[in-house]
Amino acid sequence: MPFIEVIDHQEATGELKKIYDDLVQSRGKLAEVHKIQSLNPPTILAHMDLYIKIMFGKSPLRRHQREMLGVITSAVNKCEYCVHHHAEALNHFWKDNEKIELLIRDFRNASLSGTDLLLCIMAEKLTQDPSFPGRESLLHSLREEGLSDRAILDATLVIAYFNFVNRIVLNLGVEFDVDEMKGYKYD
Repeated sequence: MPFIEVIDHQEATGELKKIYDDLVQSRGKLAEVHKIQSLNPPTILAHMDLYIKIMFGKSPLRRHQREMLGVITSAVNKCEYCVHHHAEALNHFWKDNEKIELLIRDFRNASLSGTDLLLCIMAEKLTQDPSFPGRESLLHSLREEGLSDRAILDATLVIAYFNFVNRIVLNLGVEFDVDEMKGYKYD
């Protein structure tokens, strides 16, 4: 149960109802992470704008890489809601539940490409310590793997976004519900 008041879709009126209806239309469903912001509807719009630009916008990072970074960041933060939400999205691309379960438990042994492994290491380290030692060496390794500075920027934005959302979810008690995880539009 959330730790603050939440206005459900059926109770929403005015601006909030329109936002909820638009989210259902564009995303397929209304997520609990949006409803937790129901007392301040403009923040839902800003949140979704940021999410869409970071996760779906044009980027040298592939969609599965962005979802993978979200899963790793959320796993480090122990945010079950976001781990499961974005593991479901990642599985839309990977279609391999066992690999995703291993990614969550121990990404270093999940048979990732060199680039994806380094991205996961960056997500882990940046989440644990934003001023982590060895950053320059890791960024150099990512460049050696062929990532551009734009790709590194986009990976950093994904990691920062998930740290932001994980804190909303964890602090305000957004509940994990298996039924909520399915039915979203991932492309």
